[in-house]
Amino acid sequence: MRTRIGIVGAGPAGLLLSHLLYLNGVDSVILEARSREYCENRIRAGVLEHPVANLLIDSGVGARLLAEGMRHDGINLRWNGRDHRIDLLGLTGKSITVYSQHRIVQDLIAARLAAGGQILFEAANVAVHDFHTDRPHISFEHDGANHRLDCDFIAGCDGFHGICREAIPATDRVAFDKGHPFGWLGILADAAPASHEVTYARHDNGFALLSMRSPTVSRLYLQCAPDEDIGQWSDARIWAELRTRLGRGGFGLNEGPITQKGVTPMRSFVCEPMQSGRLFLLGDAAHIVPPTGAKGLNLAAADVAVLTPALVAYLRTGAAEGLEDYTKTCLRRVWKAQRFSWWMTSILHRFDTDTPFERRVRLAELDTVFGSEKASAALAENYVGLPLIL
Repeated sequence: MRTRIGIVGAGPAGLLLSHLLYLNGVDSVILEARSREYCENRIRAGVLEHPVANLLIDSGVGARLLAEGMRHDGINLRWNGRDHRIDLLGLTGKSITVYSQHRIVQDLIAARLAAGGQILFEAANVAVHDFHTDRPHISFEHDGANHRLDCDFIAGCDGFHGICREAIPATDRVAFDKGHPFGWLGILADAAPASHEVTYARHDNGFALLSMRSPTVSRLYLQCAPDEDIGQWSDARIWAELRTRLGRGGFGLNEGPITQKGVTPMRSFVCEPMQSGRLFLLGDAAHIVPPTGAKGLNLAAADVAVLTPALVAYLRTGAAEGLEDYTKTCLRRVWKAQRFSWWMTSILHRFDTDTPFERRVRLAELDTVFGSEKASAALAENYVGLPLIL
């Protein structure tokens, strides 16, 4: 097999890259280890920054997003019996859109297949080769046979546990890794959201978050231990704890059947560089952020926005500057998102290892946001999304 760009991974990064390349006349092949059903139904984050929503709409895959996505002009902070609304639209002129990641994946898969794009699901034993030469290739198994995909470049969009990052020699990369002493217990519930905007709450028992997937489905989270035993959390216990952490000041939760529950550990991670020869890393393959700032999916889209024009320019004219600067360009935004995600995490979560001094400094930081329009504006600017290319 032969293509211009070999893409490993059919998540949002790989699919969006393939779609944008197609719009620019560049062919690609996507190899995905999982089934199509798994990719299209894996529930993940659903907050789209303003520039990312615009990117999807402008590229022609935003019809359902526009019809079903929920635009939010603000977010709510709740702490110590006080509420503070961050007026995203008023402070920045921009909004966010709540639209589940699995729907984005569905939309992009449908668009690629309708255009004749190649996505090989359930590709096994994928390996990348010779990416330090001008003739890289990918080996894999599919439908019981061995295959070789020759390409000009390889895009590693296969997530944190994928094979692409690990294919780069350990001596050629540096990992910036930070674990966090808590996780999130997340649920999906068949219940109308109690608020029409995302609500973040800090409580002495720990952080809580109210979000939504649709007008009739709530997505809620509780801070918990990173190795929390989900079996110890009955539905009744989950709702009781959510009421405790979110239910102050007349804020009533709408309860309903819990259809999904799970624990997500939290970490911060960056791989530098994000490229090696003709292999480029995108999305979770290159970086992980705590979900507090809602940046993971959005960073993946930003990586695609940087790499696409760089590949197109090289293939059309031989101009290599964009490819050579890929890591430097991406990292400007990645580290700003890391800073923001960590800051949001640090002021809203309970840290059991904090000294009394550290705890009071965190609370003072949160109190500053509640009391300062400029501090709120800084939060809003980052939350709605910095430009995709800085």
